[in-house]
Amino acid sequence: MGEEFTFQNVRLVVQAIANYLKKKFPGQKVSVVVNYDTRFLSERFAFEAAKILSHNMIHVYLSDRDAPSQAQALQIIQRKTQAGINFTASFNPPEYNGLKFNTETGAPALSEVTEKIEEELKLLTKEYSFCPLYPSEEFIEKIDLQHDYLSFIQDKIDFELIRKSKIKVAVDPLYGTSREYLDEILEENHIPVEELHGYIDPYFGGIAPSCSEENMKELKAFVREKKCQIGIATDADGDRFGILDEKGNFVIQNLIVSLVLDYLVSKKKWKGGVARSVATTHLVDRIARKHDLPLFKMPVGFKYIADLFLKNKIIFGAEESACMAIKDHLPEKDGIFAGLLVVEMMAALGKNLTELIADLFKKYGKRIGQQKSIPLDSMREKKLAKLKRDPPTKLGAKKVLNSKNIDGIKLNLSKDDWVLLRPSGTEPLIRCYAEASTQKEVKIMMKNCLDLLS
Repeated sequence: MGEEFTFQNVRLVVQAIANYLKKKFPGQKVSVVVNYDTRFLSERFAFEAAKILSHNMIHVYLSDRDAPSQAQALQIIQRKTQAGINFTASFNPPEYNGLKFNTETGAPALSEVTEKIEEELKLLTKEYSFCPLYPSEEFIEKIDLQHDYLSFIQDKIDFELIRKSKIKVAVDPLYGTSREYLDEILEENHIPVEELHGYIDPYFGGIAPSCSEENMKELKAFVREKKCQIGIATDADGDRFGILDEKGNFVIQNLIVSLVLDYLVSKKKWKGGVARSVATTHLVDRIARKHDLPLFKMPVGFKYIADLFLKNKIIFGAEESACMAIKDHLPEKDGIFAGLLVVEMMAALGKNLTELIADLFKKYGKRIGQQKSIPLDSMREKKLAKLKRDPPTKLGAKKVLNSKNIDGIKLNLSKDDWVLLRPSGTEPLIRCYAEASTQKEVKIMMKNCLDLLS
């Protein structure tokens, strides 16, 4: 913010969106849901967007407070608007902000849509100036996103089962938009809940509002202190989750998505397609194979999984970055729903997370994953490009069975082991992933993987 993300650039992008929408829906009354997170100036940016859209005679449903991304997606669907604009940088550090565009389906826009908006933007940059002092108020309507969202998920979770189990839940919205959402629905259903950081702080307590193990240290102590059976954190815009077990130990998201998938297909007997990103655990593959379910392997980016969801090709989709798509829910990430589903799973199976993970490994085999990020420079960029053109046939002592260039380069080894190198889509970093059956193997594979770029 203050460098690339400025009011003038926001005006340009919103005007480009307005031009795109008017071309896509000619002769129609166009409406847009505008939302924002708890970051510094997000509310001001949202109002500026509403002002621009109103001067284009586009009806704006403006959120009356910061709200989770998935609550906005629901409004797009229920109100049958043509789009949604959300001011959030999700889990990125406090000094960042972003503008997220959702289509009329409620899902994140695919590249074919954002490229058209970029084309409109190029037409504006040389001559555009915008300085009206006042909004066209007849086109702006403030709305409450909370009531509809909480009503929507009320029937999707078995709260009675959770209540009977007497599970005590600790929640940490990380100063973000899930406050008075996640805690409130638990309280309304008379489920014991303890809350941490349930207030706005644009600096997010001095950390990035992401559900990483490092950022959940306070919740870890809180779970132990309050003697809770589970800790649930959500990121700044509420669409991603982090889970702690009954001892306050961090449970990696790859294990959570695997547990949930197994619960849905084993306990609830769901049938249908399953999707995962190229960076997600192969436990998903093993579960899909055992239950004879079609498996889709997608590039990193929830929008690709959401596209399959909208086409009714999958009942479940997941990314290792704490993203899930669930049948009959929303075509948007939902950290609140994911966390509640984990609590329901514990109640339904009568076991804590430690026991559930042990059962999962017993059924499908143990999987250990590791991820590292290293700075992206010109030398590493060239080496990554060369690896994609000419992939290695061995990684250390292990034979490479095949390689995939879906997103970066992925080397598949024997026994479902794999490594992946891919450029981050949001930061100047290269993401490095490795997965194997033991910690020792993962450590060796990660070193060999990083050596490919040295």
